Amino acid sequence: MILLWYILIPAVAAPLAWLVSRSRPDLARWVALAGTALPLALVTWQWVSQAGALKAAFVAHGPGAAGLVQGTWLADVHATWIAPLGISFFLAEDGLTLIMLVLTFAMGLLAVLASWRGITARVGFFHFMILWTTAALAGVFLSLDLFLFYFFFEMMLIPMYFVIALWGHERRVYAAIKFFIFTQASGLLMLIAILALYFIHGRATGVYTFDFTQLLGTQMPSGTAFLLMLGFFAAFAVKLPAFPLHTWLPDAHTEAPTAGSVILAGVLIKIGAYGMIRFMVPLFPQAVYDFRTIGMILAVIGIIYGAIMAYAQTDLKRLVAYTSVSHMGFVLLGIFAWNTLALQGVVVQIVCHALSTGALFILVGTLQDRIHTRDMAKMGGLWAVAPRMGGTAMFFALASLGLPGLGNFVAEFLILVGTWQVSRWAAVLGAVGLVVATVYALWMMQRAFQGQETHALRFDDLVPRETAMYAALIAALVVIGFYPQPLIATARQTVTAAQQMTAGSPLSPEAASAAQTMIVDGATADDGQ
Repeated sequence: MILLWYILIPAVAAPLAWLVSRSRPDLARWVALAGTALPLALVTWQWVSQAGALKAAFVAHGPGAAGLVQGTWLADVHATWIAPLGISFFLAEDGLTLIMLVLTFAMGLLAVLASWRGITARVGFFHFMILWTTAALAGVFLSLDLFLFYFFFEMMLIPMYFVIALWGHERRVYAAIKFFIFTQASGLLMLIAILALYFIHGRATGVYTFDFTQLLGTQMPSGTAFLLMLGFFAAFAVKLPAFPLHTWLPDAHTEAPTAGSVILAGVLIKIGAYGMIRFMVPLFPQAVYDFRTIGMILAVIGIIYGAIMAYAQTDLKRLVAYTSVSHMGFVLLGIFAWNTLALQGVVVQIVCHALSTGALFILVGTLQDRIHTRDMAKMGGLWAVAPRMGGTAMFFALASLGLPGLGNFVAEFLILVGTWQVSRWAAVLGAVGLVVATVYALWMMQRAFQGQETHALRFDDLVPRETAMYAALIAALVVIGFYPQPLIATARQTVTAAQQMTAGSPLSPEAASAAQTMIVDGATADDGQ
């Protein structure tokens, strides 16, 4: 039942917050706080108490992973839902799921806290939408039936649309519609690919099912597999977002309220990375290998393009939005590298980007509430006015550029080292993005917080509630920076199993080792000649 609670607690708290707001709007905030804090405490307790069980979770074996062994999940629910169509209610949890659930509820909690005083209109309905989005996100990360996954994948679209359209800034309706169209169109492509896979597997085996564990290893022509892989890639690349499918993100982030930006940056765009690791690569390993060079090119372009565009912005929130495009380029690069180091880096990047960029969006929202602008041309010297805010901004700017000792550095270092083993040009060009990140991060600090304060701005520094939020995020990034092993160990079994699912394909660790040996042997032979 624990998996159902992760979905039911925020789902039940959502209408409750809406109802109580009619008589007591402030009480809706407390209901939303409980609706995110309770599942966060529950999943944290599960993580700590079942650390040993992670070693037995999500075990796979055999060429092509056709013989996936369910093994000992941390928890699972498997019941028939719509039997004639082969649809099941299949929820399961392994190490990666555990990490994503912690991230979901933590970012949901931060979204509620960040909106404590900023949201004054339709308070109950706002928290209904935040909690409903949180419940849908939990369902996405728990689902292993592809129909159920798509159901939750689409379910989170509507509440996030309303969060942007109703409580956003000047161009909120435009940004919300653009977000809806991009996500809906790409999701429909994935649905077509899911249905095609369903019928191909059914005709080949006589078993029509959406169960991911049974669909693994489905035999089909290479051209068909490539087209189906593109359907999944389109949906996940838009969510990530990958260049050139990223254009909805800067608009959505800029116009969304602070809570919407926190959930978008912290969790929603991570669905793209999760979906690629969990579903796309294991289902279509050969097609992903054939697409690898293009995928790495798009990743490198995203890294450098996002960093350059961030530097070019004058809107502080839009600057932070473009940093996400750059950072998610590293995630895409690590996924297509598909080796242990790169995938471990991807997991760490998922977490650390959520913490650092989520904090920056909260900071921008805090600043906008006080001075009523995001234009850096109207800022300058703010450190002297609000030193605690300035010091906090400096820390997260350094985290964003990948300062050694913080979690972001560990993530990007692992991704680049893993990528180097597969493609040296991609690793080198990816490293260029780190240099540009240094430029935009320090430029942001210089324009907004350093220099002379010439606009006569006077406002309150961080209050205790805000200080507590930032302190928790700072502590998490420092701990991961110096001791990332618990995070890596939690995801290790999932990473290993995902690689085992590609056994027999060019993406397999054995194929990569053989290719590397051939390169080394060839270099040695050339040296001898």
